[in-house]
Amino acid sequence: MSISFFLPAVAQSFKGVLAIIVGASLVGCTSGLGTTSASPSSSELRHQLDAWLPADVLLLGEQHDAPVHQVLQRQVVEALAARGVLAALTLEMADSGNSTATLRPDASEEQARTALNWNNDAWPWAAYGPTVMSAVRAGVPVLGANLPRGQMQRSMADALLDKRLPGPALKAQQQLIRQGHCDLLPESQITPMTRIQIAKDRRMADTLQAVARPGQVVVLISGSAHADKQLGVPQHLPPGLSIKAIRFRSGTAGGESESFDSVWATPATPEKDYCADLIKQLPRP
Repeated sequence: MSISFFLPAVAQSFKGVLAIIVGASLVGCTSGLGTTSASPSSSELRHQLDAWLPADVLLLGEQHDAPVHQVLQRQVVEALAARGVLAALTLEMADSGNSTATLRPDASEEQARTALNWNNDAWPWAAYGPTVMSAVRAGVPVLGANLPRGQMQRSMADALLDKRLPGPALKAQQQLIRQGHCDLLPESQITPMTRIQIAKDRRMADTLQAVARPGQVVVLISGSAHADKQLGVPQHLPPGLSIKAIRFRSGTAGGESESFDSVWATPATPEKDYCADLIKQLPRP
């Protein structure tokens, strides 16, 4: 499995990761369209929604540094809201406990950012704000779904999290942690950092389950690693919920995967050596 879909998130917050290690942060079958632009036709979008629905939960797994993915997510959210089937929009990009549920549809962007306690340094509002505001304008609540940073260190020490995935999936998740951090983490940190990833997935799953409504769909926008049906959020949702996991994939790298119900391919993004950037940020001896 390719690690390209969460390396950018690691690069965004690697300084925070190091601070927790030294003193807990994040890592950050198939059918669907061929490579598509940022503006699929209405018939293409309708075809996708018809293929995904009905579902109780729709996971939209992005590559964080691919702007086209955020554009497509907004279009999906708007189309679901127009159909009247969108129960709620949940986000990896905001912490659980934050919500726009009390806001009116005519609320300002600043009010929405405040309600979600938005961290613009980690997640640029310019990228995600349009999708958030599409839901707000439609009267659909937007909820933070991520594990708050203050709870990550406790998760690192929670050995019970090791049992929340089947053995092979746990080992695969640990390997993704290694690769996602460019093999720069000390081996002693692999288990604690994997626990954080599992704790994040569990918190997102809890948020989704809390707002699921019969006959409607709850959307989660997250990195693709969290949407992975074999390793991520779906592993922590109850079997009674119907789940569709969609991976937005830049270019052809990574191939297809039975870990997702559908892969939506988009034009490749310019290559960036995130590992080189991480090495530059490493503290010197």
